[in-house]
Amino acid sequence: MIYAFLIFASFIAAFVSGAAGFGGALLLLPVVTACVGAEVAVPVLTLAQLIGNLSRMAFGFRQIDWKSVGLFCVTALPLAALGAFGFSVLPKEIVTRCIGGVLIVLVLIKVVRKLEFKNGKRAMLIGGAATGLLSGLAGSGGPIGAAAFLTLGLPPVAYIASEATTATAMHILKTVIYSKLVGLNLQALLTGLAMGAAMVIGTFAANRVIKKMEKGKFQNYVAVLLCVVGAYMLIFGG
Repeated sequence: MIYAFLIFASFIAAFVSGAAGFGGALLLLPVVTACVGAEVAVPVLTLAQLIGNLSRMAFGFRQIDWKSVGLFCVTALPLAALGAFGFSVLPKEIVTRCIGGVLIVLVLIKVVRKLEFKNGKRAMLIGGAATGLLSGLAGSGGPIGAAAFLTLGLPPVAYIASEATTATAMHILKTVIYSKLVGLNLQALLTGLAMGAAMVIGTFAANRVIKKMEKGKFQNYVAVLLCVVGAYMLIFGG
């Protein structure tokens, strides 16, 4: 029942993300933590996000800005590895509080929209470092990576595919590290893959109904919910 619930929650999270423009993975993270524990929550979510990013990467493969992707990965991959190592050795309570704090920070960045990079090359290096570290340690650094890629002025398809390519690279690296250090079993791997498939379906469903929703208000509701969940995890550590 727990795993069926996780698959359903993945669908809902992807639907929320597709409709509100953000928040899906962040909203799913505390749910996964509660269901399977902080020890494997981030690795399982990493697998789920890997599938979604692979599909976005494939959709715009011909328009990927490989030079910018390379610059981003120069700092993102080493810091993602460092964050993944930190996740594997830190106590559960500290990991949970880190996840809660990251939830709040990333939501505030998205809502306030004060995070701006002025130089494309510098944005790739700095944004890659911050995104990689947060992604490895707490599962997501998406809003920072998105802000970095916005400085390039890419067409929509190229922007989405290029950002997804960096995310895919980080998720593959993290999956290898988590499998070695955290000791993921077959059940955890299959759960992550099933959640990823559900997220693809949820994103598709959101695209069918998004025009009927009041996007601004819905984004505010998602932001408030994420901050409440993040505050609970930050304070109580579990």
